[in-house]
Amino acid sequence: MSSVIMLGLMLFFIPATLIVITLNIIQNFKNKKFKKELNNLEYEKNVIDSTPIGLELSKIEAFLKNEKMEKLYTDWKKRLEEIKTKQIPKITDMILEAEYSLSQLDYKNTNYKIAKLEMEVYYVRTNSEVLLNEIKEITTSDEKNRTIITSLKTKYRELYENYASRPTDFGEIKDSVSLQFESIAHRFEDFESAMEKNEYTEVTQIIKAIDEMLKHMDLVIEEIPGIVLMTGTVLPKKVENIQNEYHEMLKRGYQLDYLNVEYNVEESNKKIEDVLGRSKVLNLEDSTFELKILNDYLDSLFNDFDKEKESKEKYEEIRDAFNKRLDRQNKIINEIFSRMAEVKSVYDLTDDHLQLLEKSKSDIEELNSDYKTLLIHTSNNAFAFSKLISEVEILSNRLSNIKETLDNTLEKIGNVKEDEARAKEQLEEIKVIMNNAKKAITKYNIPTIPQNYYTEFNEATLAIKEIVRELDNKPIDTDTLNMRVDTGRDLALKLLARANDTIKQAKMAEMAIVYGNRYRSSYEEVDKVLSYSETLFYSGEYQKSLDLTVGILSKIDSNITERIKAYLN
Repeated sequence: MSSVIMLGLMLFFIPATLIVITLNIIQNFKNKKFKKELNNLEYEKNVIDSTPIGLELSKIEAFLKNEKMEKLYTDWKKRLEEIKTKQIPKITDMILEAEYSLSQLDYKNTNYKIAKLEMEVYYVRTNSEVLLNEIKEITTSDEKNRTIITSLKTKYRELYENYASRPTDFGEIKDSVSLQFESIAHRFEDFESAMEKNEYTEVTQIIKAIDEMLKHMDLVIEEIPGIVLMTGTVLPKKVENIQNEYHEMLKRGYQLDYLNVEYNVEESNKKIEDVLGRSKVLNLEDSTFELKILNDYLDSLFNDFDKEKESKEKYEEIRDAFNKRLDRQNKIINEIFSRMAEVKSVYDLTDDHLQLLEKSKSDIEELNSDYKTLLIHTSNNAFAFSKLISEVEILSNRLSNIKETLDNTLEKIGNVKEDEARAKEQLEEIKVIMNNAKKAITKYNIPTIPQNYYTEFNEATLAIKEIVRELDNKPIDTDTLNMRVDTGRDLALKLLARANDTIKQAKMAEMAIVYGNRYRSSYEEVDKVLSYSETLFYSGEYQKSLDLTVGILSKIDSNITERIKAYLN
């Protein structure tokens, strides 16, 4: 029983002990964490307190030579006293309060107070740094400003030497440039005066002004020579050349209104005067860019003049070529319609053919009228040659369409002639085929010519007569003629095929009977069939005779058909 009780007590106390130990560990961790943060804040407070503001402020006493500086000194002194007597002590009190909360294990309040303390430290540190920087701006300004002004003086000398080495490049603007250099020199004197009076707030503004003036002067030295050259020589010369070229081209018959040259030349002169006027007061804003745009425009005018000259040459070339094509097409149209009655009497032209010819004639007349209008515009200089090129190209395309339509029509009419010639050639070919059919049917001495051969021969002969009749008709109906020719050729070929088939059938039938005679004495049935086959053969029923003979012989010899063909070959 005692063992059970001991075991129960152990099971109770061991977990409780572990919990207590764990809580102690967590508590110690928090204490160390907050203590470390407070130590860091204490260190930062001490760093702020040790900032050498007082030392720097004592240096200001040597600069107290004017009322403005004395006012600044008083203000800085008050701000330093505020930091030393109020703001830093406040941080100390807040640290103590946070440490007290930590000692009471009030972690929530400790955390809150540390957060407020961090904000306060940041605020006081910022105040201290700003104050120190303001004071150092004065205490270190002498050396710093001297360094800056030395650099600016070096830049000034470089710019002035650059200007003095080539004053003629600045033309009538050189006086303005010289005055600007004098103004900068006066600003250097203002700097020295302000430094002597310890007016350090004024010194900063003077340095800034000198720097800006030198930057502007750097731009002036770089751009003014180019502006003087462009406004004084290059652009006026281009304007003069453009005016001379413009008037010369007008005398030679060029139409240049679309370029609006006179107005644009006037505006160009205004722009040159405007840029030059602004440059005299050293106002260079966009001047170089504007002059570049103007220069490019004047160059484009020269290009437009050159294009117009090229357009004139191209126009005359295209116009002459068009004129030749138009004359040739006019002659073709006139010749066709001068012989229209003759063509109609010989050939059966359709309404479509006639309408296409009439349309071609109407279109060519309209084209001639439009071309005359174009020549009038050319002679009175109503349009630029670049525009006239477009117009003559349109006329040329219309002429091409008219020519294509007329060529297609003439081709169709020409096909009528070709159909007539081809029909005559095919008529002779059909006659040859008929003659070959006659020779074929008589070449092998068959006992009887079948009736269907005579029927097909008569049909083919009649078809030939129809072809001859159509060829004699005036005007010729090509559709009917072609149909007659096709029919005649088909019937002639059919007759030739009939003759060849008949001869072949007769040969095979006769060969089959001859081959079967060897079996007559041995087979009574073969003898009877062959006798009937001979009757059919002499009556002209060659295919029936062949079929009957092969049928009876195949009972004796299954390869009878191949044997007959072999004998024939």
